[in-house]
Amino acid sequence: MADPRLTPARPDLAAKHLEGKVEATRFVDGTEFEVIDAIAPVRRAPSHDAALDTEALKGERVMIYDRNGEGWAWGQLQSDGYVGWLPDSALVAPRSHPTHKVVALRTFAFPGPSIKLPPAESLPLGARVEIVRQDGTFAITNQNHFLPLQHIAALDVRDSDFVAVAERFVGTPYLWGGKSGLGIDCSGLVQVALAAAGISAPRDSDMQEAALGTAIPPAQWDRLERGDLIFWKGHVAIARDGDTIVHANAHHMATAIEPTAGAIARIKAAGSAVSSVKRLVSS
Repeated sequence: MADPRLTPARPDLAAKHLEGKVEATRFVDGTEFEVIDAIAPVRRAPSHDAALDTEALKGERVMIYDRNGEGWAWGQLQSDGYVGWLPDSALVAPRSHPTHKVVALRTFAFPGPSIKLPPAESLPLGARVEIVRQDGTFAITNQNHFLPLQHIAALDVRDSDFVAVAERFVGTPYLWGGKSGLGIDCSGLVQVALAAAGISAPRDSDMQEAALGTAIPPAQWDRLERGDLIFWKGHVAIARDGDTIVHANAHHMATAIEPTAGAIARIKAAGSAVSSVKRLVSS
């Protein structure tokens, strides 16, 4: 059965390319849109009260299949394939050709070449922008926003240590479905950190467990290496070394570093044992 999180199909409507593969009243071609907001929620239903499943970051592309006329658009993120409802106001017809990405945990976009100006917006790590020229210490986007040069890098720049990227989120509040320094969840932390290193990862922890790395035999779980991913049902953590992990979790309600053994014992006492440990192969 197709995973509804990754399949743009509902009983009343589905993507045209799924015709003959799923049942739906009608099939439609999608229209590509660009995320113009710094962070756009992707919700399970067209309501501000609906569950937040994930977030789309500025510059991402979304294939939209339905707009309900009440401020919501239903479609699929092109980055990781996630399906959900986004605010119509967060989307525009594609107008940029991203050349750079934000590499700071957060940065400000100013309306002119001065840090004394009130920021036009705040952009998260991983947001994508089109840089059209440089003015002193600023890079200028196609929206005429001025970003500090040291906070951006070309799209093909890769961080050499995704664990160090994850560690930068320590103290960030836990947010189910979150993917930024304003709020992040366990699998969002893994996805964002790996993306900074040029590694594509699925969105949710069960998807990551199935798709990433090579399984380590349980007999070797006491010899973890930096970058190993530890999975429980509904949770994932990143090994910093043989003794500590970094993870976004509801126990701390934040991204935190803690001893691996203590975390495993605490989570097991709450009813969940480690299901697997995966080791990533360097690309």
